[in-house]
Amino acid sequence: MTTTAQAPATGPITSETLIRMSGLFAIAAGLIFAGIQPIHPPDFLPSVTTAAWAVIISLKFVMCLFFLVGTAGLYFRQMERAGWLGLAGFVLFSLSWWLQTGYVFTDLFVLPPLAPVAPEFIDSFLGIVNGAPGALEIGAIVPVYGVVGLLYLTGGILLGVATLRAGVLPRVPSILLAVTALLTPSAALLPHQIQRLAAIPMGVAYVWLGIALWSRSGKRAGEHGAGNGMPQLGRAVAE
Repeated sequence: MTTTAQAPATGPITSETLIRMSGLFAIAAGLIFAGIQPIHPPDFLPSVTTAAWAVIISLKFVMCLFFLVGTAGLYFRQMERAGWLGLAGFVLFSLSWWLQTGYVFTDLFVLPPLAPVAPEFIDSFLGIVNGAPGALEIGAIVPVYGVVGLLYLTGGILLGVATLRAGVLPRVPSILLAVTALLTPSAALLPHQIQRLAAIPMGVAYVWLGIALWSRSGKRAGEHGAGNGMPQLGRAVAE
């Protein structure tokens, strides 16, 4: 007599499970974003061949990918109540991180080997963020980076406002997301050494929202007449 071993039954992977898992990505992205700001190596040529640069930029690369997943989770959790405003914020904010990934990829894999042979290129590339433009013409890299900032600004504001209006996720980090994005241009007026610290509130907002996704706190997107695509300001929200 033979017996056949049965594989353990596993439940299906549902959209709710995927959204909850995206909360972990949002938490990780926010922690990295906030955590690396005070210890980020200076954005100058001598830094690109150091071990600190390799470690921090590797974390930034992972962070950009995590932001894409986490932002998708934030949107799909509240999609039916966030309306077109939420969709626009999701698309624009995600595009900013998608484009940013290309710049971080260059920081990580292109700049270090070029340091001995093309220091002028590195000076010009890092001049995008360090406030000391190099002499070398590097084409569309500079204006496209300006587009990244514009997408981050507009996408963050729209996503934060839509999240606040939808009333699905906690309102305080939703406000923090929008306000931090709104104040981003003001950071350019600060000395370069402390500009990065202005990004910490965005990291805190994403950690907070990610915890809400993972713990399922807040209202379900389908509650209280959701599905009409018309979020209303003033609905009860989770704190």
